[in-house]
Amino acid sequence: MTRKISPIKSLSGEIEIPGDKSLSHRGLILGGIAQGITHLENFLPSKDTLATEACMRLLGVSIEAPTPAARIIHGKGLDGLKEPDNILNAENSGTTLRLLLGLLSGQPFFSVLTGDESLRKRPMKRVVEPLSLMGGKISGRGNASLAPLCVQGGKLNEIKYRIPVASAQVKTALILAALQAEGETILEESAQTRDHTERLLSEMGGKIQFSDRKISVNPSPLKGINLYIPGDFSSAAFFLVAGLCVPHSKITLKRVGLNPTRTAFLKLLQRMGGDIRVISKTISAGNSFFEPEGDLVVSSSSLKAAEIFPEEVPNLIDELPIFAIAASQAEGVSKVTHAEELRVKETDRIRDLCLELRKMGVSIQELPDGFVIEGPSRLKGAEVFSHGDHRLAMAFTIGGLTADKETILNGSEVIDISFPNFFKLLDKLQ
Repeated sequence: MTRKISPIKSLSGEIEIPGDKSLSHRGLILGGIAQGITHLENFLPSKDTLATEACMRLLGVSIEAPTPAARIIHGKGLDGLKEPDNILNAENSGTTLRLLLGLLSGQPFFSVLTGDESLRKRPMKRVVEPLSLMGGKISGRGNASLAPLCVQGGKLNEIKYRIPVASAQVKTALILAALQAEGETILEESAQTRDHTERLLSEMGGKIQFSDRKISVNPSPLKGINLYIPGDFSSAAFFLVAGLCVPHSKITLKRVGLNPTRTAFLKLLQRMGGDIRVISKTISAGNSFFEPEGDLVVSSSSLKAAEIFPEEVPNLIDELPIFAIAASQAEGVSKVTHAEELRVKETDRIRDLCLELRKMGVSIQELPDGFVIEGPSRLKGAEVFSHGDHRLAMAFTIGGLTADKETILNGSEVIDISFPNFFKLLDKLQ
């Protein structure tokens, strides 16, 4: 699908960001293996999360959808799932595939997981190796490094393991396996990643302890809860940059999740001189422990370049495409390194980001593990391609708002993977 993006003079108003994608995935899976009913409010009905929902249904979990943004999950308990009578298709969702590998490794039945062409190219060895150390039996292409993957579930043993790749997906897969293992599993992260799983599991009665980069998990039943899912910060990031870079703008983003493992990009934009204020900060309604949220007010700003430090990268990885747009409008040289993980996302985000932004007049240099941008650049309208990557498509859209003429975005439909009403909200602010 082709989308035309016209330059605009200003943005104003307020919008509510859809529910957090990571929490929507985890709410479906943990709700499915809990005892009792889990209610999800402000659920994100994106293509990725709907893939997880479809897989959980195939595993025997009853899920009601009274509205598009609500789910009622009738938990089956850890021992109540059934062998699926069809292949579990994660579509484009790495979260779905990796998390289910962890869950299904401890289940007493056989299952097969696959995904679309893009997902079948993404690395799975980082999950398969530690699950194999726990006794998981996984086979597939490339010595079980690529989907489709077959899982013959069974008994798992506890493990002490340092996760070499900073990945919340790997961590969560191992936590799901640890819930079904014989004894205490102890995990250490090489760098701290988003901790939604740990927080949610704790609220559901799981035996888990976590601080900084260390997690210990013991086998334990879970109980259903009522969960309000705050707005997805990674989705809000696109509107933060739009508010900063489009002249004469002032916008308010309502009820955005402000989990401290997710807001590194907020601090980075403020470090660059971005006028962003946090107001009405609370704990999400319906949660006794849970995720802080707040309203963000952003106004047009003159930005200064920034270098991203290696320790910041894991908690900025999803925001780096839209950071490139902010950097293109900032005074000076911005640099990203230690971000080679971008090359194994939905596409090679480093290569394709550099390719398309050069068309728009950005002075960007590709590095093996990142990129360098010299700004500010006067962006040019151009014909660009999403390369099947939702975050690239949204980043190019925001860039097009400040270009000198119309930008043509090819492949805009991929935005539905994570943010189905992105264009509707953007239109509301114009």
